[in-house]
Amino acid sequence: MRPLTVALLAGGATLVFTVSAQAEPDGEAIYNQACMACHMTGAAGAPIKGDEAAWAPRLEQGMDTLYAHSIDGFQAMPPKGGHMGLSDEDVKAAVDFMLEPVL
Repeated sequence: MRPLTVALLAGGATLVFTVSAQAEPDGEAIYNQACMACHMTGAAGAPIKGDEAAWAPRLEQGMDTLYAHSIDGFQAMPPKGGHMGLSDEDVKAAVDFMLEPVL
């Protein structure tokens, strides 16, 4: 019975990991952890969350370009805001969160 118990526990742990890995990224939490320092203060020319005038020319380029700049870096912004452990989906969720007030 012991090998069966170990197998069931391992299977349960795998299921929990699979479910949590498929959860949608929390854009607000990612923003607070990785983006807020610059996008709350405007450091190095970063557009401030909620500033329609600052975001308008960026939005005119389209979301694909905005996501690409956020993921790959653009001008003073390093790739993924310097948080290379973030997935592309994490970065997109943070961008979406920053844009909520202006869309």
